[in-house]
Amino acid sequence: MAMDDILLDVEGNMEAASEYLKKEYRGVRTGRASSGLVEHIKVDYYGSPTDLRVLAGISTPEAALIVIKPFDPNSLKEIERAIQASPLGVTPSTDGKVIRLALPALSMERRQQLSAQIKKMAEAARVTIRNARRDGNKEVEKQEEAGDLTEDEARKSKDEIQKLTEQYEKSVTTILDAKTAEIQER
Repeated sequence: MAMDDILLDVEGNMEAASEYLKKEYRGVRTGRASSGLVEHIKVDYYGSPTDLRVLAGISTPEAALIVIKPFDPNSLKEIERAIQASPLGVTPSTDGKVIRLALPALSMERRQQLSAQIKKMAEAARVTIRNARRDGNKEVEKQEEAGDLTEDEARKSKDEIQKLTEQYEKSVTTILDAKTAEIQER
C-alpha cells in the first residue's frame, strides 16, 4: 500500500466518523422542530421495519410542530404506534389523514441532559478518529519494515496522519459547539 493510499484510507475513515456524528445529531431534539427527529423512526410496515421518511412526507410548518402525512393512509396507525414507542417522548395527535407532533419547550434539566448526551457522541467520534490514526500509523510502520517506505517517508506520513487527526478533531468540536448552542437556544 503506497503512502497516498494510506493517507486516503485514514482520511476516509475520519470523514466517515465526522459524517456519522452529523447524522446522529440530526436525531437529537433541540428547541425547534426538525424532520430529522422522526425520519429514522422504524415503522412496522407489513412486517418489515421501514424508516418513517420512506412511508410519509414530513414537514415542519411551525418552529414547534412536525406534520407527518403518510403516503399510504393504511399505515397511519402503525406510524402513530412507532412514534409513541420511540424515545422522542411526544404524543402524536391524528385527524385521520395526518399526524401532528407538537414539541413542548425543553426544560433546563433536559437541555443539560441533551448536552451531556451529545458530548458523549462527540467523544465517540473522536475515539473513532484516533483509532483511524492508530491504524494508519501501524500501516506506515508495516510498510517501513517491509522496505516499501523510507524512514523519511514514514515520518512524513505519520506527520500527515497527525495533521488529519487534528483537523477532524477540530471539525468534531465545531459540530459539537454548534449543536450545543442549538440546544441551549430558547
